[in-house]
Amino acid sequence: MSSLVRHAARTAFAAVLLLPLAVPLEAQRPARGTRPISTPGPATARIARLLSALADDSLEGRDTGSRGSAAAARIIAAQLREASVQPAGDAGYFQRVPITRLTPRPLRRATRAATRVQQRPILILHADFASYDTVAPANHLPTPPGNVVGVLPGRDRRLRDEAVVVSAHYDHIGIGQPVNGDSIYNGADDDASGTVAVLEIARLLGRQRLAPRRTVIFLFATGEEVGALGTTWYVAHPVVPLEHTVANLNIEMVARPDSLAGGPGIAWLTGFERSTMGVTLREAGIPIVPDPRPEQNFFERSDNIAFARRGIPAHTLSSFNLHADYHTPDDEADRADPAHMAQVIAAAARAVRLLADGPAPRWATGGRPGEQTPRRPVGALTAAAPTGAPVLCPRAPVPPCPLSPRIPPPG
Repeated sequence: MSSLVRHAARTAFAAVLLLPLAVPLEAQRPARGTRPISTPGPATARIARLLSALADDSLEGRDTGSRGSAAAARIIAAQLREASVQPAGDAGYFQRVPITRLTPRPLRRATRAATRVQQRPILILHADFASYDTVAPANHLPTPPGNVVGVLPGRDRRLRDEAVVVSAHYDHIGIGQPVNGDSIYNGADDDASGTVAVLEIARLLGRQRLAPRRTVIFLFATGEEVGALGTTWYVAHPVVPLEHTVANLNIEMVARPDSLAGGPGIAWLTGFERSTMGVTLREAGIPIVPDPRPEQNFFERSDNIAFARRGIPAHTLSSFNLHADYHTPDDEADRADPAHMAQVIAAAARAVRLLADGPAPRWATGGRPGEQTPRRPVGALTAAAPTGAPVLCPRAPVPPCPLSPRIPPPG
């Protein structure tokens, strides 16, 4: 789910951030006895097939507004239909997002690096389609960009007007600088893996005999790699009003196990101590642990932050282990661990069911964004734009994915 902040500033902020939210050291470690959930073999095989389809070279890296991105959106919609999840976009499963592009003029006097940045197209998220329609066709993207959204209506008459949003971004950074002859940045881990996870959760919940008590929204966002544009649009145009949206569980980069979290089958939750969500899941025996690298501030570096800033308890589930394939052509499906993914997905499905059926999560004291010193999110060039203003983001490969290690992007 941008330019990088200097290391010293990051470290200083991390120290300040953790002061009002201090938790015992043992709460930062995997709980003793945490065990992954066993899963059947067919689930692993299905996950591997779907991950390979979304990270295939034919999708050309799923760049926002590209033909490959449109193909990925069609795959996602077909999977939702098969899972008996209802469409919730403005055109079937598709929620159109008014993004256009602009190529700035190069500076007259500039260094080579500055010229490269200046010449990258800029993506513009318009405040509405009236503004979008005034843009010359030459500045439209190759295919109309959009989110993919499905809904599983809740069964409880008291709670079905409330919603839990389960999300992942399906875009990646497309075609870029060749590395060892390969120029397609497939993004199997980032974030085809999260997309597969949300699709599998939809399939599992959609086929259960008893529907969840609350409504569950499945959001597959576009434009995360260029500033969370799809999620920014969604929170301004939600399926269920935000005041009735009780939680967001975002899933990003779960293709490989993380030894610091406990190894295969275990995932970690960003901002674990910020709300009651993490503790509730842990007390239910779900193998999800606190983020083992809180200094990285991953909580503010993926699509969940757009919901959190609107007051909704929102966290990202991940098992990203800081592997070196991030934002390179080597982030391929054959480097994923489908068995690990299947176990994490089983845990995430239980978590979603608990969020949909149980008490709504609450922010811990000082945990809601805005209760600390305001700052620009690490890894994102822009926050959500004020109403009526566009969002401007340099096109991939800048900025890197907000859930990223402290390494520069390729290109």
